[in-house]
Amino acid sequence: MAPLPPPETPLNQHSLRALEEWLQVLGAGRSEDNPCDWVWQQPGWSARLRLDQEDLGVTWTSSQPARSCSFPYGLSRQDVEAALRLGP
Repeated sequence: MAPLPPPETPLNQHSLRALEEWLQVLGAGRSEDNPCDWVWQQPGWSARLRLDQEDLGVTWTSSQPARSCSFPYGLSRQDVEAALRLGP
């Protein structure tokens, strides 16, 4: 596997393979139902990440009602990862 671009690189400057590798490094696994969906389990919550054409969609589930948002691919990988790690 090729190394990931630097963390400050916008997601739209990553190849699809690099985005998938990043999700794997986070600990997410590809959904069996849809190759564009990834599931990321964390203590206390989980997230469904969706690689859409225009943005990265996320839906967090926990004991609270589900929360959804999307991150434009123009954001840096480090900024998106920091927001994802905050959880719902």
